Amino acid sequence: MSRGSSAMRVVSLVPSSTETLLALGGNVVACSKFCEQPDLPHVGGTKNPDIEAIVALAPDLVVLDREENRIEDHDALVAAGLDVFVSDVTDLSGARTVVRDLAASIGALDANGVAELPAAFETIHRRTAFVPIWRRPWMTISPATYGADVLAHLGVDLVPVADPNPYPTVELDEIAGARPDLVVVPSEPYEFEARHLAELTEALPDARLVEVDGQDLFWWGARTVGAVSRLAEALAPRPTP
Repeated sequence: MSRGSSAMRVVSLVPSSTETLLALGGNVVACSKFCEQPDLPHVGGTKNPDIEAIVALAPDLVVLDREENRIEDHDALVAAGLDVFVSDVTDLSGARTVVRDLAASIGALDANGVAELPAAFETIHRRTAFVPIWRRPWMTISPATYGADVLAHLGVDLVPVADPNPYPTVELDEIAGARPDLVVVPSEPYEFEARHLAELTEALPDARLVEVDGQDLFWWGARTVGAVSRLAEALAPRPTP
C-alpha cells in the first residue's frame, strides 16, 4: 500500500498526528476539535474525547499521545476493543521515529517525504532564550521537550531554571538573572496580548523579543522541516549596524 491509498480507518486525538497522517495519505475518519481540520468530524477534545462516538465509528486504529491525552481515555478505548497507538515525542529524532511508526501502522510505505529530519543550522555562537508558555503563573519549557530540541537545533539554548518539571513555573526576576539573549513568545498555548509582551520587555529589557508560530515550535511530524526553516528565519541574528 502506498501513500495516498491507506484504507485503514483512523481516529486521531493528536493535532500533530492528524496533520501527519493526512500527509501520509491516511484515512482519518475523525479527529479532536483542536486538530484544526474543519473538514473532518470532531469527537471532542484531547482531554475529553467522546469515547462512545469514537467506538461507534469502528476505527481500525485510534492515535493518542502520552502528553496530550489522558490515561483513563486510553484505557476506555482499549477496554472497548480498539487498537490504540500512543506517541511520546520529546525531540526531533523521536518525531521522525513516530512518523515512520505511524506510516507503518496504516500501511503507508513511502514516509520519506514526511519523516525527514531538518538539516542542522550552522551557528557562530549559541544564544540563550526564555520561552514563556503561560502567565499567572509564568511557565516555560524545559530542555526535555520537543520545542527545546527544535531550538537547540537552531543554536538556541534555554536559560536554566530550578524547577525540574517539563513545563516549570518561573518568576520573571529569576529569568532576568539568567540574562537571556532572546524571549521567544509562541502563539500557543497561551494568547499573549500586547500588554503581556510589554510586561516581558520591561522585565527583560536586554533580551530581543521574538513572536513565533506556536505550531511550528510545538507541533511535530509533517510540518517539522518547514517549521524549522521558518523558525530559523524568525530567530536569525540581526545584522550588526
